Amino acid sequence: MQNRIPAVLMRGGTSKGLFFHANHLPSDPGARDAMLLAAYGSPDPNRRQIDGVGGAVSTTSKVAIISPSASPDYDVVYNFGQVSIDRPLVDFKGNCGNISSAVGPFAVDEGLVAATEPITRVRIHQINTDKLIVAEVPVKDGRFDEAGDYEISGVPGSGSKIILRFSDPGGSLTGKLFPTGNVKDNLDVPEMGRVQLTVIDAANPVILVSGDVLDLEGTEIERIDNDKTIKGKLERIRCAVAVEIGLAETIEEATQRSQAVPKIAFVSAPKSYRTLGGTAVDVGQVDLVARMMSMGTLHKSFAVSGAVATAGAARIPGTVLHDLMSPEARKKEIMRLGHPGGIIEVGAVVEEIKGNFNYKEAILGRTARRLMEGYVLVPQKYVNRDSR
Repeated sequence: MQNRIPAVLMRGGTSKGLFFHANHLPSDPGARDAMLLAAYGSPDPNRRQIDGVGGAVSTTSKVAIISPSASPDYDVVYNFGQVSIDRPLVDFKGNCGNISSAVGPFAVDEGLVAATEPITRVRIHQINTDKLIVAEVPVKDGRFDEAGDYEISGVPGSGSKIILRFSDPGGSLTGKLFPTGNVKDNLDVPEMGRVQLTVIDAANPVILVSGDVLDLEGTEIERIDNDKTIKGKLERIRCAVAVEIGLAETIEEATQRSQAVPKIAFVSAPKSYRTLGGTAVDVGQVDLVARMMSMGTLHKSFAVSGAVATAGAARIPGTVLHDLMSPEARKKEIMRLGHPGGIIEVGAVVEEIKGNFNYKEAILGRTARRLMEGYVLVPQKYVNRDSR
């Protein structure tokens, strides 16, 4: 016997996942997570998620739980979960910026906000980070209008442009824009010694290191997932920072229970390279080149939350990123970040007040699409009816 749980499968940016109304899931966190894991086919030791709707990669193993907001300051509340592929874990620490881009369209189509043509502004309370995201959603005939000519790297074709405004993104999980208190640190990492890096918490906590630290050009793609040594070094750095900023008590806890955050990326000065699809990216088309890890594997594009953090760090003197950018690039309103899937553009508004930096807003465009609607089926043994 299986239970039918109302759900919508949506693509948001370069990610996709199931969207649920909060009142359709158990209120007990343990029962809720058991149901979500079963829906996605996790944990799967073979990392295929063959017995669920998960796509066997981190970008397709995500969940959004939406409810109306009781506060007049917001329209909807959005809770994000990263569903582990091979472990019995749904990580609700941090947010996914790409999935965020589908929250506004979902809210419009589900009648959670009044639709206004041609653009409906949806004020999203991102509960994981306790931050405001405003989505400007194209609307036609009372529903989200997905058709348009806006293209984003990593997604075939085009769609309507959804503008996301991340308000005051600094201190999303740690309460500080720079959780260590410094714009640049030399952190002692097991088996590596001192590593120079920047830790910035904007939309999500993100670690930024220069590709030189790993003896990389910064343009590598396939080599990252194929080289266990590189992946091991990145994970050691990530776990050491997780302990340093209080997201985990030990290295072991960081790798077992905090897979989603902090995120880690390595960056380099602009260089020419070819994307995963074989498209040539010229050195003059980008202001920085970066590669980001996602749940232990290379992100095939670049996380939106990572781009928010990266753009903010690029605006602040002394960070690892700022040192890699040309003086001309530092002055631009929009930063162009080269990643494995192409280029992502993001604007960052940062103010300096008496030596302190205030990250006011990050702005970028995404596309989204409703892919399927109906029910996800979950075996009865994973459902505790008393907790519904």
